[in-house]
Amino acid sequence: MIFKTFRLKLILRVCLLALTLAVLIYLWLETEFYVSMTLLAVVVLIQIVSLIGFIEKTNRLLTRFLDAIRYSDFTGNFSDSGLESNFGELNRAFSDVLEKFREERSEKEETLRYLEMVVQHIGTGLICFNSDGEVVLMNRSAKKLFPNIQIRSIQSFVNVSESFAGSLAAMGDDGRTLQRVETGAEVLELALHSAEFRIRGGVYKLISFQNIQSELEEKELESWQNITKVLAHEIMNSITPIASLSSTVHSLIQSEAVHDGDRSSIDRETLQDIDEALQTINNRCHGLMRFVNSYRDFTQIPEPDAESFEVERLLARVIQLMKGEFENRRVESETITEPPDLQLFADPQLIEQVIINITKNALQVLEGCEGARVRFRAGINDAGRVEISIEDNGPGMEKEILNRIFIPFYTTPSGNQPVHGSGIGLSLSRQIMRNHGGSLHAESEPGKGTVFTMRF
Repeated sequence: MIFKTFRLKLILRVCLLALTLAVLIYLWLETEFYVSMTLLAVVVLIQIVSLIGFIEKTNRLLTRFLDAIRYSDFTGNFSDSGLESNFGELNRAFSDVLEKFREERSEKEETLRYLEMVVQHIGTGLICFNSDGEVVLMNRSAKKLFPNIQIRSIQSFVNVSESFAGSLAAMGDDGRTLQRVETGAEVLELALHSAEFRIRGGVYKLISFQNIQSELEEKELESWQNITKVLAHEIMNSITPIASLSSTVHSLIQSEAVHDGDRSSIDRETLQDIDEALQTINNRCHGLMRFVNSYRDFTQIPEPDAESFEVERLLARVIQLMKGEFENRRVESETITEPPDLQLFADPQLIEQVIINITKNALQVLEGCEGARVRFRAGINDAGRVEISIEDNGPGMEKEILNRIFIPFYTTPSGNQPVHGSGIGLSLSRQIMRNHGGSLHAESEPGKGTVFTMRF
């Protein structure tokens, strides 16, 4: 609308100038009215000057407006005062635009101040580097983690640790790592996460630091407490009868031995009791040795040798291997694989061992149950990842037991059955899944069976 008005005014001025020139030329050629011609010449000159001034004033307004935008100077104002009415609408339009710019800049500044407050007060340390490694941002939490070091560039972290500085420089977009860093008398366990982004053609790297030392210590203490309870339980189960029987043997020898000079004799019945006691001690010692060997096996899990294979064939092989146990315990098996040609890239031997461990546990809890069944399911979950689940319709587990079944050497009776195994099968299975980058979870309710799910 503004430019249409400007164009209309310009056309009117040009037309008026042309008309005046036409009259002047007519008078010059056809008449001798020299006074009129002189006056018209002056009018033409005034019109030309006015036209030039009109265009130049418009150009000055545009130049001033564009300079204000270029230099982000929105403090000026395009007032109508002192200017002819021809520019009133243009001035008001320019003033409205600048007012909008002022409002937008004010909102952006408020948002920036808010983000700066969030960044400075967040509990996670944040450091941002440019492509030259120079620090462009470092919040208070990051400064607290490295209070005695002036961080000006990524090379400043060499004063903390050369390997730490190298890790920071090597981290790419969406990089994650854990670093142990010593700063004076304090040891930090830092979880690092990096992200790269571009602003105005420049590449920046944002790294977050979070000290998880206290959380790790708490979890480590909890793990040691759990494993100590289990180890103490298993060792005491073996040591107690050994100590008791050793004391019994000693008492029998002291009380039943008949001394005749330098020789001693013991009756046959006492010898039989001593022999049985020593045999029991020997059995418990072997049991304790097996327990120690199981502990050693738990700490020596092989690395996966991954290859592509069909899940359905793997499940069929497991069922074939355990066919005798299924028949002896009168347990039915069922396999559901969707799609039937589902492929998995993993170590087939280790994955087979995991499924066997879980299946053996299921067979143990199903012993003596009516209509006992183990169902194997394999498919792709909503996240597009392969899942294998082993379901049983056994008695299920209480939540307290469910939370402990993956603790090494933790064993529980299966119904009226005694404790089976060493209690490391599920622990080994979970560790194998972790080595594959996957997970192993269990869900169970009393009376509703149990489901073990392997997610890759």
